Amino acid sequence: MRVVILGSGLGTNAEAILMAQQAGRLGRARVVQIFADRPEAEILVLGRRFGVPAAFVDPAPFKTKLEGEGEERFIAAVKGCAPDLVVLAGFMRVLKPGFLGAFAGRIINLHPSLLPSFPGLDAIGQAFRRGVRVTGCTVHEVTPEVDGGPILDQTAVRIEAGDSLESLTAKVHAAEHALLPVVIARLSER
Repeated sequence: MRVVILGSGLGTNAEAILMAQQAGRLGRARVVQIFADRPEAEILVLGRRFGVPAAFVDPAPFKTKLEGEGEERFIAAVKGCAPDLVVLAGFMRVLKPGFLGAFAGRIINLHPSLLPSFPGLDAIGQAFRRGVRVTGCTVHEVTPEVDGGPILDQTAVRIEAGDSLESLTAKVHAAEHALLPVVIARLSER
């Protein structure tokens, strides 16, 4: 299964995927390309480190959504890799119908909450401020509704009395790094 990863930042989730691949824990999946929407995104460095092509694709002109010429550039770049699966790993853009249609049923996202609770931005902070006792992370299929696609798997994370926002964030990220490669491996065996 050919996997393309899209990211915007540090790439810690992409790194977890690539480490799982290196350790033989990604099933029949193989990451063939990494794309970032920011030229300075650290996720691009992972390509060199793990021997996977990595490239910046200009998403202009919008800051938070992918549409117009930027969407067309991303569609062309991703299509050129012939992916079986597109993984959003910290990709901070809302995908529009053109991109979703081009890869229908083949896009998954990792979200730092137990959806349907706390969709959208700052999910960990939302859960922490709300005072819930359990949060976590979710891998779901991407649909036009932001963070509303079918849930593929979830991991719960307890919020302990002594947790700070920083400690909770670290616990959720650790859960994400464990969950996403497992889901990809499982999808590769279908």
